[in-house]
Amino acid sequence: MTVTQTTAVATEETESTDICSPPPRRHPRPDGQDSYTISEVVAFTGLTAHTLRWYERIGLMAHVDRSHTGQRRYTNRDLDWLDLVGKLRLTGMPVADMVRYAELVRAGESTYGERYELLEATRRDVLARIAELRDTLAVLDYKIGIYANAGQSYETARTR
Repeated sequence: MTVTQTTAVATEETESTDICSPPPRRHPRPDGQDSYTISEVVAFTGLTAHTLRWYERIGLMAHVDRSHTGQRRYTNRDLDWLDLVGKLRLTGMPVADMVRYAELVRAGESTYGERYELLEATRRDVLARIAELRDTLAVLDYKIGIYANAGQSYETARTR
């Protein structure tokens, strides 16, 4: 095995086991051919059509292009945005803050500082929740250990 092969294997192993770094998102269609109907976006994202329309209505989504018949047409960029919105939802970020973030993004580079502060505050909240979950997990592990040992003791005494 050469150094290049070893590096490739190590990289593949790291990528497959690093749960903090998801694989790059692949779009269903290449850029330039990326015109998706609302039902296709529903299938790709798991969101409902009602939710997609609501996101657009409250300003969480930028203007979505329309076909000549008035149907919404989403792009790969829209799918990427919806992926980010899904991540922000998982953080527990309030909808009002997500809408504010969307407004800041649309306002351009001059809002980098505000975006930074908003995301940094959300990051602090996520880290606090992770710490709480780790504490909770430690308690669960402790209790599971007690019951596992008690079960073994019970089985040993029963078979004597």
